[in-house]
Amino acid sequence: MASLLTSFKFMFCFLVILGLWSPFVSSVNTPLVQSEFLMVPTSEFVSSLRSTIEIVRQVTSIVSKFTNFLGDFRLSNAISDCLDLLDLSADELDWTLSASQKPLGNSNNTSKLSSDLRTWLSGALFNQDTCIEGFEGTNGIVKSLVSGGLNQISSLVTDLLRNVHPIPHDSNSKGNGGNKEGRKLISPREEYPSWLKYKDRKLLQANGIQADAVVAQDGTGKFSNINDAIAAAPESSAKRFVIYIKKGVYREYVEISKKKWNIMLIGDGIDATIISGNRSFIDGWTTYRSATFAVKGQGFIARDITFENTAGPQKHQAVAFRSDSDLSVLHRCAVRGYQDTLYAHSMRQFYKECIITGTIDFIFGDATVVFQSCQIFARKGLPNQKNTITAQGRKTSDEPTGFSIQFSNISAEPDVLAAPNSTETYLGRPWKLYSRTVIMQSFISEAIKGQGWLEWNGNFALSSLYYGEYLNYGAGAGLGSRVKWPGFHAINDSAVANNFTVAQFILGNSWLPLTGVKYTAGLTA
Repeated sequence: MASLLTSFKFMFCFLVILGLWSPFVSSVNTPLVQSEFLMVPTSEFVSSLRSTIEIVRQVTSIVSKFTNFLGDFRLSNAISDCLDLLDLSADELDWTLSASQKPLGNSNNTSKLSSDLRTWLSGALFNQDTCIEGFEGTNGIVKSLVSGGLNQISSLVTDLLRNVHPIPHDSNSKGNGGNKEGRKLISPREEYPSWLKYKDRKLLQANGIQADAVVAQDGTGKFSNINDAIAAAPESSAKRFVIYIKKGVYREYVEISKKKWNIMLIGDGIDATIISGNRSFIDGWTTYRSATFAVKGQGFIARDITFENTAGPQKHQAVAFRSDSDLSVLHRCAVRGYQDTLYAHSMRQFYKECIITGTIDFIFGDATVVFQSCQIFARKGLPNQKNTITAQGRKTSDEPTGFSIQFSNISAEPDVLAAPNSTETYLGRPWKLYSRTVIMQSFISEAIKGQGWLEWNGNFALSSLYYGEYLNYGAGAGLGSRVKWPGFHAINDSAVANNFTVAQFILGNSWLPLTGVKYTAGLTA
């Protein structure tokens, strides 16, 4: 108890010290523009970044002291989450600092500097919320002690984000001169990354894959589990590290660290290669830590794999796949679960031809994401439970984040369709104040209720959110009975819809061609 009181005093003094930064924060709003991507002088922005990074380090030191008081499994997980998330925020702020000082010398970007800075700062902003939310169900003392420092970081990052110019949308949504697959011309039969040699592509096509590592449960690979194969990958590598995972059910929890860049996992197909877990909130895990598979390292690609959480609806939050991987792709993968199935936590992500299933908020997070040609199916949950497909977490209007769903099939599994009045299903609800989701050119079945969208809590966010629908079809796509919220938009202008395409929303033409995954850049397939 004496040690705990000492930590109380230490935190109190620290929060007093944090107050000294307020004059500095106000100076960040200087209207002088000296950069094409900043609204303040670069020197001022860099100075603010350095100070914010230092505060992140100090808050990390404070949080780490509570590891000595962990007699509670849930609290232990919450503290671990906070330390991981603060570490990730420090990295994202470091990337921002490096790119701001050397705009042409930074290799960790898309060459669209405004987009990169806004993406990284949005990630650093959202991390603090995730940390605080992890304390749900724990002793409120620790939460109250750490929340002051976390809120201070959020305030500083919000000011930084506000001072980065929004990127002007690229007018060329056609990608490579009419070919809607991006700048790199990809033949209809080619589906493999450009860095693979022709011989290797032939081996892939014959399912006799030659990769950097092979995982197999039958002893025919170098590794018998996925974690060991990932551990063998080099750190911070610009070269792809390909891991072929042979068919089987792999009951392990995988987390690809922030230092493992450009990992590619290739399975034997959906429902052939399965990574399975059952962690849940009810069993003491935070939502963030409940993920069966999690990835932080940039440039992640997965193909022909199922990620699942089998905890079931009665266990509440139970994540199957969580991603903080910038410029990442899931292609022909399944993500299966119930509540909180897919946690698109932060950064720029692309999902192509994937199957995603769940019940409550089963696609959620604060990433900038396009889902293209995906099968999105609601499942049967607990009695009287309402399904919500999305819960997007955009916190401020300055964030570039949001979910865009295009050319997809939005429906429900057969048992839900067979009893349409037993489970109400909605396109989404606003998790945060500026929640943003757009659904366009997709099939929406009769499983979706006529009002389309569901409130989170009373009138919360109904004016500030952005929910849009454009040229959808199917029995559930009619707009006549849709919600009348100020933030809902029946989009009629293709120029508005174009803002949520691959080329514009995630700047796909600048990085997706290198993945070899086919995509449609604009509104025309």
